Amino acid sequence: MKKVFVSGCYDMLHSGHVAFFRQAASYGDLYVGIGSDRTIEELKHRKTVYSEKERLYMVKSIRYVKDAFINPGSGMLDFLDILDIVKPDVFVVNSDGGSDMKRELCASRGIEYIVLDRIPDDGLEARSTTSLRQNVKSHLPYRIDIAGTWIDQPYVSMHGAGWAITASIEPTVEFMERGGMSTSTRNAAKKIWPYELPNYNEEMLARLVFCFENDPENKGHVSGAQDAIGICMSGVTRHWYDGHYWPAKIESCHDEDILKWLESHIAIVPMFPRRKGCSVVEGKDITPGKVRNLTEAASRCWDAIMEKDLNAFASAYRDSFNAQVSMFPAMMQPGVQEHIDRWKDSALAWKMLGAGGGGHLALVFDEIPDSPDVIRIHIRRE
Repeated sequence: MKKVFVSGCYDMLHSGHVAFFRQAASYGDLYVGIGSDRTIEELKHRKTVYSEKERLYMVKSIRYVKDAFINPGSGMLDFLDILDIVKPDVFVVNSDGGSDMKRELCASRGIEYIVLDRIPDDGLEARSTTSLRQNVKSHLPYRIDIAGTWIDQPYVSMHGAGWAITASIEPTVEFMERGGMSTSTRNAAKKIWPYELPNYNEEMLARLVFCFENDPENKGHVSGAQDAIGICMSGVTRHWYDGHYWPAKIESCHDEDILKWLESHIAIVPMFPRRKGCSVVEGKDITPGKVRNLTEAASRCWDAIMEKDLNAFASAYRDSFNAQVSMFPAMMQPGVQEHIDRWKDSALAWKMLGAGGGGHLALVFDEIPDSPDVIRIHIRRE
C-alpha cells in the first residue's frame, strides 16, 4: 500500500476537510501533518480556534486517517521533518493549497504530486475555513462603565482628577449599536482582531485600540480611553485621569469572589439606540464642584466593590450617575426616564451605560430578577 501525505491547519474542522481526507486516502494509507499553533500564528497573524492538541485529536479520529502529527518546523514547509519520518509516495494538496514550492520539493524527492479539486460529498455544500470564518461572530468583549466615567475626557478631568471604573464583559448576547456598550471602539478593535483579543499585555492592547480609533489626522472628538481599557482589560478596572487622554495609573481586580459578587448584583436592560443627531454634550455644565461629586462617588464605589458592601455600592453608583447627568443633562433624552421609572421599585440603583442618550440601563439589584428583559453579565476573567 502506498503512503500518502497531506498537510494543513485543520482549524475549525469541517466537512470539506473530511471529504479531502477521503479523496486523499483513495491513493493509499493517509498521513496528516498539522500546523502548530506557533506556525499558524506566524503565517496567518491570528490565533487558532482550537489548540494543536485538540486538532491532532480530531484529525486522528477521522477514519480515513492512518496517523497524524504536529509539524515541528516553521513557515510554509513546516512539515519537512515529518516527510523524513513518513517517507510518502504521494503528496496531495487541494486546488487552493498547492504551490510551486511544494511541487518542486516533491520532484526533488521523487514523490508524486497530486492536486485535488474541492468536491463535497453528496448532499453537502463545499466548505472552506475562510468562508466559515466570515460567518463567525466576534468573541471580542464589550465594556460596561460602572462609575466615574466622563472623567476620561480632559475637558472634564482638568477640573479635578479622579477614577473611572469599567468592567470587560463576555459577549453573551449581541448588544445593540449606539447603546453605550462601547460598540464603536469594539468595531474599531475588530478591524485589528476580528474574532478575539490576542494573548498579550492587556494595557498595551488598550493603548493600541485607543491610538487606532483616534487617528491624529481626524479633527474633533477623541474617544475616551475608558472605552479601549474597558474592552481590553479583564476583570474590573479603575483608571486615574488628571487632565490627559491616557490615565496616569490603572488598577485591576481579578478576585473571583468580588467578580462573582458584582455579577450577582449588576444586570443590563435594553432601552433604545441613541438617536441619530443626538448630542449628549450639548448644554454641558462642567464645574469643579460637579467633577468632585463624580470623582468622590467613583472612589466610594470602588471601595464598596472591594468590600462587597451592596448598600454602599448602590449609593455610590446612584451618586456617580447623578453627577454625570448634572454635567451632561442631555444624557436624559426623551424616553429614558420612562425606562428608569419602570425599574425604580425593584432596583437599588441605575445608570445609563456610556454617554447616555439611550442604549442600555445597568441596574443594581439585591437579587437579579428572572425576567426576559434582564441580561445578566459575565465579567471576562482573562
